[in-house]
Amino acid sequence: MPFERSSGLLLHISSLPSYGGIGDMGPEAYAFADYLQRAKQRLWQVLPLGPTGYGNSPYACLSAFAGNPLLISLEKLVEAGWLAEERIAGLPGHRGNVHFEEVERRKKPLLVEAARNFLERHDLAEWARFEHFCESHASWLADYAAYTVLRQANNFANWPSWPRELARREPGALRAFEQQYKDALEIEKVIQFAFDEQWQALRAYCAERGIRFIGDVAIFVNYDSADVWTHPEIFDLDDDLAPIHVAGVPPDYFSVTGQRWGNPLYRWDVLERRGFDWWVDRIRRSRSLYDLIRLDHFRGFEAFWEIPAEDETAINGKWIKSPGVKLFSKIQEKLGELPFIAEDLGLITPEVHALREEFRLPGMRVLQFGFGGRGAHLYLPHRYESNTVVYTGTHDNDTTLGWWQHGATKQEREAIYAYLHPRPDDVVWSLMRAAATSVADICLFPLQDVLVLGSEARMNTPSKPEDNWSWRMDPQALTEGTAKGLAALTEVTDRDGWQPPEEAIK
Repeated sequence: MPFERSSGLLLHISSLPSYGGIGDMGPEAYAFADYLQRAKQRLWQVLPLGPTGYGNSPYACLSAFAGNPLLISLEKLVEAGWLAEERIAGLPGHRGNVHFEEVERRKKPLLVEAARNFLERHDLAEWARFEHFCESHASWLADYAAYTVLRQANNFANWPSWPRELARREPGALRAFEQQYKDALEIEKVIQFAFDEQWQALRAYCAERGIRFIGDVAIFVNYDSADVWTHPEIFDLDDDLAPIHVAGVPPDYFSVTGQRWGNPLYRWDVLERRGFDWWVDRIRRSRSLYDLIRLDHFRGFEAFWEIPAEDETAINGKWIKSPGVKLFSKIQEKLGELPFIAEDLGLITPEVHALREEFRLPGMRVLQFGFGGRGAHLYLPHRYESNTVVYTGTHDNDTTLGWWQHGATKQEREAIYAYLHPRPDDVVWSLMRAAATSVADICLFPLQDVLVLGSEARMNTPSKPEDNWSWRMDPQALTEGTAKGLAALTEVTDRDGWQPPEEAIK
């Protein structure tokens, strides 16, 4: 689909300085939307919004459909009458990084209390909206609620270790469980309803200000997820429901053993016979959350690296073709225009380029990658085409300042000076200007770069199992100075939505 020339910021919801110890969809999210408007930014990119499991990674969610309860604003629940104001007193404040265990321990009981209050004393309009939500999301909601309650009842153990009859979803066992835990299941549905209400309200507020959301869809899902538990037939599992093969990438310049991610692979033949129904439902849900969708690990839709599950590394994997053309054609047939951005970073084959180009999907370029020699120059602006999304860096990179201070090689530094001739104190914004002045239709900056923050503000270090995803911005960080600077850059690079008068074009 064609994209308008525009720019925006990358900031996950959890990184907002909200009350309660984690960013949420409350007042600070609306304040950030106001900042985007003042800065003339028209896009807000977030990471996957699903409930996170071990490691707190939004790319390792417990569901590809549900929302993360920890992103629900307790302040908004108070406003809605679901909680008394005194119940949220004494929670962690607006400052400091996220301490996930403490947030989970203190926030989840309040969400359960709020949901119970809603069930006991709702008004007719609220109840009608709740019933409509349940009907609209019937393809996943009840199963996600069952998975969540069963997980809690089994001390948060992975679903394969639950009692056999429940792990295998035997109908009689499920009916007995649903009867025993009826109230808990309804509470989980209400919590998802609360998430959806708050998200759609925030999205509407942004839309009124000309701001659209970009969201991420990771190609693979967690083995320990509601998706695999509910639909084992579409995943590459053996008779004991254990993975036969898992996902990853082959050995390369960065790793002699490759990367073994461990996600179960799809049975694409089964999905194709079913008209890719699960994927259609997944994209339908994503379209209800976002205006544009970034497809993470896009190359996996053309071919994926299949690793024997028993292997500890990715060395013995092999490439297996994916039915990407058939999948995207079916999604297009069912849902219309494809609002996709292809994350096509790394070593990409002509076949992957052909798949992206067949559906006119914009690819990605990351400026930090562009200065390491001739082979990296495709990431520099003089090599771009308009159907491109350019970033200074992503959630997986160090901040641009951190990279410049600690990661850039001498060769890269010399290349930056030759290409941009920046002042020593202006390297970050020099890279931002290079991205903004490029022909790429979409230009995105991590907020950390706008604020010129160092490695202390890095969101994620790949292959590092701990201390990721926890960064939060300072409550006083969004100054009028940066808003004016961004607005001026956006205007002069024609990314503010302005169109010349018709007579000026002739």
